[in-house]
Amino acid sequence: MIDKVYLCAISNIESGTCNEDCKFCTQSVKYKADIVRYRRKTIEDIVEEAKKARANKAIGFCLVTAGKGLDADRLAYVVSAAKAVKELDLGLKIIACNGTATYEQLCELKAAGVDNYNHNLETSREFYKEICTTHDWDERYQTCLDAKKAGLNLVCGGIFGLGETHEDRISMIQSIASLEPTNVPINFFHPNEALPLVKNSISKEEAFKLISLVKEMVPNAHKIMVAGGRELMFGEDQYEVFNHGANAIVIGDYLTTKGNSASKDIEALEKLGFQIAPKCN
Repeated sequence: MIDKVYLCAISNIESGTCNEDCKFCTQSVKYKADIVRYRRKTIEDIVEEAKKARANKAIGFCLVTAGKGLDADRLAYVVSAAKAVKELDLGLKIIACNGTATYEQLCELKAAGVDNYNHNLETSREFYKEICTTHDWDERYQTCLDAKKAGLNLVCGGIFGLGETHEDRISMIQSIASLEPTNVPINFFHPNEALPLVKNSISKEEAFKLISLVKEMVPNAHKIMVAGGRELMFGEDQYEVFNHGANAIVIGDYLTTKGNSASKDIEALEKLGFQIAPKCN
């Protein structure tokens, strides 16, 4: 039984403007999914979201941009957002999730007050070309290495249910383990009629087993977080994830899909007797 649950909130600060062709992602302009698209949120709006996240007991606050990675303009924007949130002194750990990045760019984020960098491998190196052709898996892995080199805590996970084999899942988890991340976010594919992938290829029972497998294969990660697709995959059994090795969840909305209200998650967790972590270890 876990002793406490960690909560994290996402701020989608740039939405639906990505030119990559990842088949699982509604952020891509290629698939014309019916989502809210905007260039950038104001710093003021981001600050208000950070305050709300902390009021909802989140200890992690993730700044997510759409696009392959960082350029000079986007880097400056994320730096401004991170500094503004850091100045609030709310006790939030700031997580940047901005795609592929160079070592120098990651050092700038670190200097701006970013604590963690989130860059997921998404799937195995072998299967990646089946879901994305506009950039390769090795770029993703190198960004993860450079994030750690820059002194950032690495948040690295992936997505299950893209049509990959079980061998692909093992391969991805092994690659994640080789990076020794601080946190591992586990996502379950959320289908959208606009995407080439039309359904999630795994069952609820398989999903629970995969959470246990990640916990087993990446034992030193501080947090195993069930992130995107939690509500859709598990339904009324979603809090059973904590019996299979998870100790963290995302609260509120995701990037382009709705999640539970934070109050609903908090009420359910407290009713089940879980302690919500007041701060990050």
